[in-house]
Amino acid sequence: MTTRIRKTGEARGFAVTRVLTHWAEIVGDATAAIAKPVEISYGRGGMGATLTVLTTGAQAPMLDMQKDQLREKVNAVYGYNAIARVRITQTAPTGFAEGQAQFTPAPKRRPVADETTCARAAEVTANVTDAGLRDALEKLAQNVLMKQKR
Repeated sequence: MTTRIRKTGEARGFAVTRVLTHWAEIVGDATAAIAKPVEISYGRGGMGATLTVLTTGAQAPMLDMQKDQLREKVNAVYGYNAIARVRITQTAPTGFAEGQAQFTPAPKRRPVADETTCARAAEVTANVTDAGLRDALEKLAQNVLMKQKR
């Protein structure tokens, strides 16, 4: 997984992939909730890169006031003044292909067991006398049986 992240990060200019993988730790939870790094581009001379950050239109003015702090925090990860400028790119609350302003992953949907799966799981665990253990084993059996169906 590390090589995939590094390869993708380097393609977008992130020599230090920690900026992508630990964004919330670097800039803080409040800033990470409203913005995410998109690209680091280097000028022709190679001196002073530009960090492009994606945010919604409503949050852009607030983030614009924090440009210097963002630059300092990201440069602390690099260990030197690699980032000279921070560019803020605004997006609509919903994008064309996907909700581009959504910075947190959607919660995973848990599959619901059907009646036959529940009945089979209850049948398998019927001999267990402890109620708490029986309930836990029944849930485990339901998960195993649902995986087998897929």
